[in-house]
Amino acid sequence: MISLFRFLKPYRVFLTLVLVLVFLQTLSDLYLPTLMADIVDTGIVKGDTAYILTIGSFMLLVALGGTICSIGVSFFSAKVAVGFGKLLRHKLFTHVESFSLHEFDTVGTASLITRTTNDTNQVQQVLVIILRMMISAPIMCIGGIIMALSQDVQLSWVLVAIIPLLVITILLIMGQAMPLFTIMQKKIDRLNLVLDEGLTGIRVIRAFNRLKHERQRFHDANLDLTNTAIKANRIVAASMPVMMLIMNISTIAIIWFGSIRINNGDMQVGALMAFLQYAMQILFSLLMFSMLFIMLPRASASAARINEILKMRPEITDTTEAQPVETEQGIVEFRDVTFSYPGAEEPALSHISFKAEPGKVTAIIGGTGSGKSTLVNLIPRFYDIDSGTILIDGVDIRTMSLESLRAKCGFVPQKAVLFSGSVAENIRYGKEDATDEEIRYAAEIAQAAEFISEMKDGYDTMIAQGGVNVSGGQKQRLSIARALVRKPDIYVFDDSFSALDFKTDAKLRAALKDEIANATVFIVAQRVSTIMDADQILVLDQGRIAGMGTHHELMQSSQVYREIVASQLSLEEIK
Repeated sequence: MISLFRFLKPYRVFLTLVLVLVFLQTLSDLYLPTLMADIVDTGIVKGDTAYILTIGSFMLLVALGGTICSIGVSFFSAKVAVGFGKLLRHKLFTHVESFSLHEFDTVGTASLITRTTNDTNQVQQVLVIILRMMISAPIMCIGGIIMALSQDVQLSWVLVAIIPLLVITILLIMGQAMPLFTIMQKKIDRLNLVLDEGLTGIRVIRAFNRLKHERQRFHDANLDLTNTAIKANRIVAASMPVMMLIMNISTIAIIWFGSIRINNGDMQVGALMAFLQYAMQILFSLLMFSMLFIMLPRASASAARINEILKMRPEITDTTEAQPVETEQGIVEFRDVTFSYPGAEEPALSHISFKAEPGKVTAIIGGTGSGKSTLVNLIPRFYDIDSGTILIDGVDIRTMSLESLRAKCGFVPQKAVLFSGSVAENIRYGKEDATDEEIRYAAEIAQAAEFISEMKDGYDTMIAQGGVNVSGGQKQRLSIARALVRKPDIYVFDDSFSALDFKTDAKLRAALKDEIANATVFIVAQRVSTIMDADQILVLDQGRIAGMGTHHELMQSSQVYREIVASQLSLEEIK
């Protein structure tokens, strides 16, 4: 957890103020019992009213000063803790943004969300307590012991007996609670995962009538978290009565032995009252430590999970030699490329070699799991290859800066993704400075202008979270418009026409023909009719190229391609 405190650097001034104010507040609390003892032993015993008024007024000033310091501590510690949380969330988000898809697959989206929100909040909350208690408690404890000794040394043996007992209790509680709080955070991850799957997959769940199953999954995850939380909080809850019992016993012991000393003339009443208050301050400082130690295990578990993410180094990063590429041709070449997913037994792609040139359409077709989407995901370097080379305009993409590489690509993913915001904002996502005319033109080419015009607010219509207020085909057309508005050198359409009817598909491809005439185009497709006119067709089979050429060439040379065509087209269409 200490390693996360580096994010407190921007708040050094406020931290200094907190330290100073806490110190002054603690001195005020320590000084008040002594003044009270003076009032009792000197003012009340001797009947000196003037002395009582003088010291009493001074006590009010000291108490007022302590109150002002306490308010300042609350204000500045909250400011520091909230600012710390903001910086930590920002750091996590920006760091996660640099992850390759491999890191996302390893950690999981649900866990990343939990660590950015819940775990950060845990650390933020305990920081407030640290700033308020971690500093004041030691000063209060040590100062209280010194001041108690100054009142009566013999009576201090009560504290010698009580303090170790309280410390042992705190350590036992901490040892029991810490593992449980660590487990709790993992169970929160599991609950978030089940909840995320239950909400995002609601259509599938209802279609297969699995509502009861999902309710049971959520119930099990929720109950698992609840039982662990109850067990942890039961330990924490049991600690408070035990510690209060110890404190009450110490109070009785102090009054008991203190009254004997007063009766023997070894101690005054005011001194006993002051000693009792100092004893309570010492024990309460230890109690504050116990509260901190109760919260620390969970915060420490959260901090460890946050540090785990911050220490993860992205698999794909810009090298020190990475530089922007200024050429604008868009020639893509694969040279003996082999790629495997982490932990996979067999490569997803093996010895892939081909060249795609501007002004030509390269189509990729094959059975399910043949590696079509994997191949196009390597072009913008979403994953790094095991061996071989991928070149764009003769430059190895691993030597290019990621920004310049991806600026050359207009990528339309297999699963259309829209963001909350207006239709125009979603299209403009492809090009920040796109004009309204460019947005409308891209929508027209993507065959989206018609349904957008029928919307209530046209291009200002708000897209709901996840694009749930538009159909699958509308999502895909908006995704295509987003890529078109960018006017890149390389277009990648990863099965982007699958949700379109044949008429819209044909109209879209006809409109695209002139628009992307000078670009290098990749089309991943399941339908043969979509790619029959492509300049070059790659036929993939189990991660290998089973054929390459035009439709007519492949009909003569590739058995795999003929089987795909025969399964989709009639004899008349094939001819």
